[in-house]
Amino acid sequence: MAALNVDHINPFLLATSKILKEMCFIEPKMDKPSIKEAVFLDNTLLIIIGFTGKIKGQVIIAFEHNTASDIASKMIMMPVTEMDDFAVSAISELGNMILGNAATIFSTQGIDMDITPPTIGKGTMSFSHSYSKNICIPFIYDGDKRIEVNIAIKGL
Repeated sequence: MAALNVDHINPFLLATSKILKEMCFIEPKMDKPSIKEAVFLDNTLLIIIGFTGKIKGQVIIAFEHNTASDIASKMIMMPVTEMDDFAVSAISELGNMILGNAATIFSTQGIDMDITPPTIGKGTMSFSHSYSKNICIPFIYDGDKRIEVNIAIKGL
């Protein structure tokens, strides 16, 4: 099994930045990555997508509810004041686009990857991975709005 390195994380970061720019019309700035427990509080909406193939693991994209509403508003180009089924569907599709784009980047490197359908989580929850540490990369936009991309990779 090959050692994990930055080349295994970068496709997720490139895909996140690209999709947020193209689909949400924002200029996200990557903040400092860290290893942290995957613990989320009550006002959080999560997109959880697994991936299998040559590379295996899970990505959890976390938004506070006000940020999720803002992102959904930008995606559907109309105000979203509550995360109803339509808004949650838009956020779910954002996760599909990010992971699909990451899978395309990996394929150009000869690494096949399939993604699972997204699962949406709401409220306080925590996850543990026995196979990997959780790497959290925050993306900030509009000064204080934060989107956390949590990546756990089993390896190659």
